[in-house]
Amino acid sequence: MAQMNDTPDDYSVLPDLPQDVFTAPLQKPEGLGDDWIEAAQADYGAGDHAIWDDLFARQMEILPGRAASAFMAGLDKLDLSRGGVPEFARLSEELGALTGWSVVPVPMLIPDHVFFWHLANRRFPAGNFIRTRETFDYIQEPDVFHDVFGHVPMLTDPTFADYMQEYGRAGWKAMRYNRLKALGALYWYTVEFGLIEESPGDIRAYGAGILSGPTEAQFAVEAQSPNRIMLNVDRVMRTDYVISDLQPTYFVIESFENLFRQTVERDFDRLYRNLAPAFKYANSAVIDVDYVVHRGTQEYLLRGGRGSGASAV
Repeated sequence: MAQMNDTPDDYSVLPDLPQDVFTAPLQKPEGLGDDWIEAAQADYGAGDHAIWDDLFARQMEILPGRAASAFMAGLDKLDLSRGGVPEFARLSEELGALTGWSVVPVPMLIPDHVFFWHLANRRFPAGNFIRTRETFDYIQEPDVFHDVFGHVPMLTDPTFADYMQEYGRAGWKAMRYNRLKALGALYWYTVEFGLIEESPGDIRAYGAGILSGPTEAQFAVEAQSPNRIMLNVDRVMRTDYVISDLQPTYFVIESFENLFRQTVERDFDRLYRNLAPAFKYANSAVIDVDYVVHRGTQEYLLRGGRGSGASAV
């Protein structure tokens, strides 16, 4: 395997994770190779397909006018409204013709270095399971609906597709400096919970964590509570985030081309050398370098968030 101190050009070899790099301890299921890809997509039953269709219908009542135009266009290009859990083989064929990406089935969250490697090779790992009726409104681990409905339509946009590949390549450098936490914040605030200003005053969501959930799709773009701040890569990578609740702050991009330039043209070697291991800014903070689109009231956070039953206002 390649070593993390190497600088590969083709990223064809899965990197060997150094012992001094901390990642979440994940137990690989038996029978899987180092790539963590399952042999086949799950055989979904009628009940599973019905859950997908109900989730899809619910989101489509909410997302028009709130979701990024690129996302809505991606839904149409991939014909995700055809019904039932999409077949990964067909999805990969269609996506491959558009931007060269494919979708591969994985059993669960996978190790960071494996995830980065797949992205660097234009493969998107998607959870090979779907939530139950009991977990219909919220599931902690990303399932096929979050991964395919939330993420894959954006991969039809050529610039965003390139950004995702570059993010995967950036993961190797982050591991070399042991700064996965900082790079994870960038993923969180762009790929999962990013907003875009498509025209003056017209802010929409492109992050999968927003697009795949009914409450956050409205909260992120309309509520008075959260901050909305223009993206600054250095600032974002020093900012903590919330995993199991609505975000106190969202970061806004001008365009996907601007997002690509801010990341690909940034000297990450210098940035990593200056980053502390821990986050510097709280997830609700507004600091002096911020270009603030909307300064939130933080009412939802101050009332205690999801655990308190606070309204998402």
